[in-house]
Amino acid sequence: MESDLLSISFAGLKLQNPTILASGIMGYSAESLNRVAKGGAGAVVTKSVGIEPRFGYSNPTVVQAEGALINAMGLPNPGIDVYSEEIRFSKTVLRVPIIVSVFGYSADEYAVVAKKAVDAGADAVELNVSCPHVKQTGSEIGQSPKFLSEVVQQVKAVINKPLIVKLTPNVSDITLLARAAVEAGADALTAVNTLKAMAIDTETMLPVLSNVKGGLSGPAVKPVALRCVYDIHEALSDVPIIGCGGVSDWRDAVEFFLAGASAVQIGTAVAVDIEVFQTINRGVEAYLRKKHFGSVKDIVGLAHHK
Repeated sequence: MESDLLSISFAGLKLQNPTILASGIMGYSAESLNRVAKGGAGAVVTKSVGIEPRFGYSNPTVVQAEGALINAMGLPNPGIDVYSEEIRFSKTVLRVPIIVSVFGYSADEYAVVAKKAVDAGADAVELNVSCPHVKQTGSEIGQSPKFLSEVVQQVKAVINKPLIVKLTPNVSDITLLARAAVEAGADALTAVNTLKAMAIDTETMLPVLSNVKGGLSGPAVKPVALRCVYDIHEALSDVPIIGCGGVSDWRDAVEFFLAGASAVQIGTAVAVDIEVFQTINRGVEAYLRKKHFGSVKDIVGLAHHK
């Protein structure tokens, strides 16, 4: 959907509208990414890819929760060398920016994967820092300002495209991580990744997911994600933020803009309706017209000034 009201620029990226496909949903192939783009997304983020192929966890990997999904896929992916071909092919069919989500278990791994993604044509790189650090198994890379800073610095040194860091909400103060990422060179932040969660089956009396714990996504996480965006914008008002977590209609998107986000990512809602991007864009445009604003940029962070 093209409209002067909806077009945005941030961190060197130009988007026709402020809706972006979140990593993990329909981000496997050029065909699925193109379907999402044709469905109205202003940009797409791929499934997270690492240095080597991963099969992920065995089933069950997804469970329905109230107003949400809990998933523990285990980052299944073909590895960056194979996926680079998919990125190259995507560039021939996509008319929107492709942001490649990368993960690793050390700063070196992140840098290698990010460079290969950019060499293959990625318009930007998003760091998934919610996987465990090998040397500190059990804790997420994104929970340590020091290690996060190392990862960002090493990736920034080898790529010449925008670098976005997707922050974890599983911390006591997300602004500490946001500041560490920005000071190390991040061009933008995505807030937030999934919340750590689990489900237990009362009949078997065992955890439902094969990995026991997973990530909570969907409408239930929106209030938490919104608070994180608000906190980050309050601490770092000049840094572009992409709001992510439970966006399923235009009101959700507008709330994130008012909290300080320049764009929003949509994930779980896409599984229900691939046309959700168009629906949200139409609603946001109608809202801006009704309130007499000239662009999305005009309402970013307005909730801080009332």
